[in-house]
Amino acid sequence: MLIDFHTHIFPDAIAPRTIQALVGGIVKEQGEAYLEGKTLHFTDATLQGLLTSMEEQGVNRSVCLPIVTKPSQTESINRFARGIRNEKTLSFGSLHPMQEDWEQVLESLAERGFRGIKLHPQFQFCDIDAPESLRIIRKAEQLGLLVMFHAGVDIGLPPPVYATPEKIRHVLEYTEGSHLIAAHLGGWQMWDDVERFLVGTPVYLDTAFIKDHMAPEQAKRIIENHGAEKILFGSDSPWERPADTLTFLQSLGLTAEQMDRITHKNALQLLEGADS
Repeated sequence: MLIDFHTHIFPDAIAPRTIQALVGGIVKEQGEAYLEGKTLHFTDATLQGLLTSMEEQGVNRSVCLPIVTKPSQTESINRFARGIRNEKTLSFGSLHPMQEDWEQVLESLAERGFRGIKLHPQFQFCDIDAPESLRIIRKAEQLGLLVMFHAGVDIGLPPPVYATPEKIRHVLEYTEGSHLIAAHLGGWQMWDDVERFLVGTPVYLDTAFIKDHMAPEQAKRIIENHGAEKILFGSDSPWERPADTLTFLQSLGLTAEQMDRITHKNALQLLEGADS
């Protein structure tokens, strides 16, 4: 069984221009040379594109992660997220740390059966350990909501980095932390600091968008030292193919039990009770 805990889709009407804008950000930050010999996205970032990819690549279930980049988007994004629930896909909700009605939004998401929320400090221009983020994280903990967030550098956005491993560790001074999921194995392109500040903490890490960007031996070391019971399979679709992510993990020489934990057992435990 394979559960992809980190995917992105958009409404059909805006998916093409959203992907175009995101690709433009990558080119701006990485340069035109980065495009050479690369496929930057592997689906059209629609629900049907995701479902087709899942069928082709043996993914049983996907978790979609919307991002509210300004408070005015919150209602429409969460309405879309609620509408895509089926036996194969579910979506977290989202909100902006700076919106005034943050508490009511969280309570509403919990009441409507959402299992968690997605924050993206880079797009939301808010440190993960800022008071505005901390109040959301603590309220989510009270409501039993998971909090998934982008961690580390973003390939398509400039500095500063709003969710470094050190800042994530600071968050743990205010919350127990087992409801937190730091994407990109705890901090994209900041994995030395992941080993310094996050390995061994209660925070979950996912495997999204790491396969071509970090040394396999470091990936294995982080997984084993942190504990496979706190690692979630994530591809970052449409930016990476789940089959390629799985191949990378299989190449690390992990045990069958570790792979089972990463590919589906941990996800099933976290998603238990979701209204989907």
